[in-house]
Amino acid sequence: MKVLITGGAGFLGQKLARALLQRGTLSGPDGSQQKIDRLVLVDVAPAHDFGDARVESVTGDITDPALLSRLIDAGTTSVFHLAAVVSGQAEADFDLGMRINLDASRLLLETCRTVGHKPRVVFTSSVAVYGGQLPDVVRDDTALNPQSSYGAQKAIGELLLNDFSRKGFVDGRVLRLPTISVRPGKPNKAASSFASGIIREPLAGQEAICPVAPSLRLWLLSPRRAIAALIAGHELSAEKLGNSRTINLPGLSVSVAEMVAALEKVAGRDVVARIRFAPDPAVERIVQSWPGAWDVSRARALGLEGDADFESVIRSHIEDELGG
Repeated sequence: MKVLITGGAGFLGQKLARALLQRGTLSGPDGSQQKIDRLVLVDVAPAHDFGDARVESVTGDITDPALLSRLIDAGTTSVFHLAAVVSGQAEADFDLGMRINLDASRLLLETCRTVGHKPRVVFTSSVAVYGGQLPDVVRDDTALNPQSSYGAQKAIGELLLNDFSRKGFVDGRVLRLPTISVRPGKPNKAASSFASGIIREPLAGQEAICPVAPSLRLWLLSPRRAIAALIAGHELSAEKLGNSRTINLPGLSVSVAEMVAALEKVAGRDVVARIRFAPDPAVERIVQSWPGAWDVSRARALGLEGDADFESVIRSHIEDELGG
């Protein structure tokens, strides 16, 4: 089987690729486990190939129809569509966000439709599809009301994938990811970047600036659990998903103050002292529109799991990224 990962050079794309190579198989169209013979990673920057003959790294623009037609062919069984312009960047550059987050997603689905063999497509969405006056706990079927361009682009992508699945063009599933923490590497332009920075930078001996109030509540998921959820979501049968292909993934409802307290418990007071609070109204406006707690009973019934607590999130970052 041939598997395609868009955004394959990103940190989630690379972690997913490594996990798939170690796993070796995925469910095929008939539900049976099939061997992964080819794993294609496409991104605007070169992806790591892990020194594995099964991996092909392709550099290119996923808004290019010719590129997608070359990548998605009769042998492409599964697509993990992770490529996206992050929230803060999509808000600052409307045209870029629309081109990558919306136009490329539709082109990818149209290419799958043209191929004609109904590949399985996993589309990663976001808490940003919600906003405005929200209930205390958000459900899978809570009305979408995004308060950012990024959220609107993701919401439209969700609707497109559900309709393409209803029509039988793809076997799709939308996984709404909580904010991922702790992301390795350098800060990015996502409005939620601080959710990783206030843990990652202090652990590395650097100052971290938190642009939101300690009382702000976030819905978080570790990279380790996010990768497990992407694979588990792919493996779900269409029959189990029914008419709704969209799932809110389990996460942790945790305030910034609780995140800092967990960091102090794991790493000590000196590490926490490296965090400085400096409110940024632009970041606060975006992040405060996101829900802080979700009803994930459907996801749990489908066998999807989140992290036990935020201390375990910090410890998994130390184990996976800092050598334990």
